[in-house]
Amino acid sequence: MSSEPIALSEALATFDARWSPRVVTRVNDYEARIAKVEGEHVWHVHESTDEFFLVLDGELRIGLREPEGERTVTLPAGSVFTVPRGVEHRPFAPRPTAILMFEPSGTLSVGDRHEDVPGHVDATTGHELVLPGPDA
Repeated sequence: MSSEPIALSEALATFDARWSPRVVTRVNDYEARIAKVEGEHVWHVHESTDEFFLVLDGELRIGLREPEGERTVTLPAGSVFTVPRGVEHRPFAPRPTAILMFEPSGTLSVGDRHEDVPGHVDATTGHELVLPGPDA
């Protein structure tokens, strides 16, 4: 973990992979993760934790399967939304989008239960962010 401030724009510039979060920092037992997303993720659920989203750039839509039925929330840049634990959901970005997520360390990006994971989805607990050195 860095002991220096991290510019999220610079951190996002270090990778291109979609749906492959990078751990920016840790706070107690939680991780702040950034990701570039586009297209559909998979329907999934986190049984024991909420999932927090902050849209840094672009637009994120989250389909929710709730007891009342299905609905979609739309998050423009600067918006936040928390998916409650136990709610099946599927993030979707109609165009390239950058997001920040805050969740317990070790949380899988495809949750505890999920659809088949396509090859373009990186089912991960978050890759370590690698920033270029000062001489890069």
